[in-house]
Amino acid sequence: MKVELVTSLKRQATKILADLHDSKEPVLITEHGKPSAYLVDVDDYEFMQNRLAILEGIARGERAIADDKIISHDEAKDKMSKWLK
Repeated sequence: MKVELVTSLKRQATKILADLHDSKEPVLITEHGKPSAYLVDVDDYEFMQNRLAILEGIARGERAIADDKIISHDEAKDKMSKWLK
């Protein structure tokens, strides 16, 4: 992973963004020698957000199962049919 100082980002934003788009490699931005932010390509960021949403949905489903908050397939079809009319 590439690491850049925040001052470099201020001075060379166009070049750093061009390199990011070419390499698709995230850039760690540091401030006072400490990690401050990640700079990532838009497509990669959207992909990560979609993956996170899927994983959160799976976690909610697993919690529902653990809490015994489940319904049968037929009950689910009945509930959905009201929305799909």
